[in-house]
Amino acid sequence: MKQIWLIILAAFLLAMSLSPHVLAAEICYPVAVEQSEDGAEIRKTYDLAPEEDPGGIPRSDFEQNGWHYTLTDLLKQETPEYQERQYSETVTVTSKKKDMESVLALLPQEKEFVTEDGLSGTLTLQLSTVRVETAGYGSSTKTVTTTRSYPNLESQDTQYIPKSIQDGGRTMTLQDISWQTANTANVDDFALGDRYTAVATYTGTATSSYVTSYNVSAEYSGTVSRIALDRVRYVAIFERTTFVPEEIEDPTAPEPEAPADPGEMIPPEDSAPGFHFNWAFLLIPLAVVAVGGGGLGIALFLRRRSESREETH
Repeated sequence: MKQIWLIILAAFLLAMSLSPHVLAAEICYPVAVEQSEDGAEIRKTYDLAPEEDPGGIPRSDFEQNGWHYTLTDLLKQETPEYQERQYSETVTVTSKKKDMESVLALLPQEKEFVTEDGLSGTLTLQLSTVRVETAGYGSSTKTVTTTRSYPNLESQDTQYIPKSIQDGGRTMTLQDISWQTANTANVDDFALGDRYTAVATYTGTATSSYVTSYNVSAEYSGTVSRIALDRVRYVAIFERTTFVPEEIEDPTAPEPEAPADPGEMIPPEDSAPGFHFNWAFLLIPLAVVAVGGGGLGIALFLRRRSESREETH
């Protein structure tokens, strides 16, 4: 039983794939209708968006002023549209120097740009918008020295000398001492010093920072444009083929008798103006039923044949 339903489903999908494509297309209406002076040709113009389906353009024959017209050609014409607008964009570059000469060397006077929606053009640098800002810093460390004098010392004893000092917010460490005699005395014809001055040398480290790079920003402005295929024009050409004579009513012919009950009157098929029955809506269900019935018949035949073989054995 499962195989039978699979066959029916496959038949249904096959019938749906054979349905006319025109049923899914939206009907298009002409923006202009032109007729030649002699009436031999009628042109219907349709303007569609690029994404619209031209399958909705009517191609059926029609009658007008007693003549029958048939489609002979369908022309496609792309109608480009010129688009233009003012546009500005900011550019940022990195410079190692901040002087204007170095900065302008990185910024060309003119620059080509393309916008996100496809417009392009040449933009000009606006000098009044150039800005330079610090981007990064570096640091360096070096050794520094300083000296201190300690006068009027009784002896060359280092205990009177500080081992570290503060200088400019830095801690300096004693590195060296030199002694100087500040006062002398003559003892047995020998000059002896009785006062000393200590000159102490201190060392430390100094760290300094410096700018490594600059951010340069500037604005470019100008006109951008493009030629866009905004609309697609289709021209359906119908040519006159045969003349359809109008039926002339005989004034002497007797008028048809009206039925007794107006409710029994059956209007003719073409009584509703502008209505045309599409046989595709009737053919699709019939095709589905026919293909599905055929698939079901084949499945039943195969099943009976299999059962007959089993009974024979």
